[in-house]
Amino acid sequence: MFGNICLIFLQMVVILGVSPFVVGLIRKVKAWLQCRKGPSVFQPYADLRKIFCKEAVIPSTTSWIFTITPYILFGSTLAAGLLVPAFFADMPLGFAGNIIALVYLLALGTFFLILAGLDAGSAFGGMGSSREALVASVTEPAMILSIFAIGLTAGSTNLNTIVHRTALFQGVTTDPAPHLLALGALFIVALAETGRVPVDNPATHLELTMIHEAMILDYSGRYLALVEWAASMKLLVFLSLLVNIFAPWGIAVEATAGAMTLGLVAYLVKVSALAVVIGILECTVAKLRLFRLSELLGAAFILALLAVIFFYMFRG
Repeated sequence: MFGNICLIFLQMVVILGVSPFVVGLIRKVKAWLQCRKGPSVFQPYADLRKIFCKEAVIPSTTSWIFTITPYILFGSTLAAGLLVPAFFADMPLGFAGNIIALVYLLALGTFFLILAGLDAGSAFGGMGSSREALVASVTEPAMILSIFAIGLTAGSTNLNTIVHRTALFQGVTTDPAPHLLALGALFIVALAETGRVPVDNPATHLELTMIHEAMILDYSGRYLALVEWAASMKLLVFLSLLVNIFAPWGIAVEATAGAMTLGLVAYLVKVSALAVVIGILECTVAKLRLFRLSELLGAAFILALLAVIFFYMFRG
């Protein structure tokens, strides 16, 4: 029992501590590719500390939804992160680690963030909320289907079971086509759900392009810090899904200190490598126009659906 509590606490520390670093690493890679020095990879930590110390200003037109949303968003995203195996394949909360629970925890935070954008009563907030609802309506089914395609090869929809069996190379070599299609679908979903280029650009506040930033323009102080921290955790959750479902090499499958230390190191290396890939991608592609997003997100859904169809075709 004590060991399970320690594992949960350790994963919580990893999620809370590593998530700002991932954002800082992506920014650093983009700065290097643009021939700039850029801020330190640890700058997001200083930004969070600074924002936490600022006074929170609440618009007079808002209700309790506006003030409670940052806490719900932060808590639901952290809970989702605890369901995804990071450095150990059999996390204690794995009994609740169904892909449906994961998707709905992430959707809960998105739902309240949409409400908060509308609750502020500003034109930007309403615009961002409507765009976020459009993106979420397509990405969530694609996310479920992509992970479900991998779950078919593992014989379970439990994330612990999927990661553990994939780590033992069961299903990877026998079903390469469904895995590759599901990987492409989940990668597109990750970019869309976390507001990265080409779906959104977290570094801009232009009214014609912003989605996520439009919903949080009225937040400040500790509320803004919680929202920004939750956004970085959400990015880390998707990166964890990508590296541990499709490339779980190095993850600990035994509850020993040596195996979990190696698993933690491998996890940090894989997440950092994927963050570098995202940084390179954001410097080589342009943000899509809003009416073109449906084509990209529709492609993600089709890839996930084909992954499921190919599984039954190859097994037949």
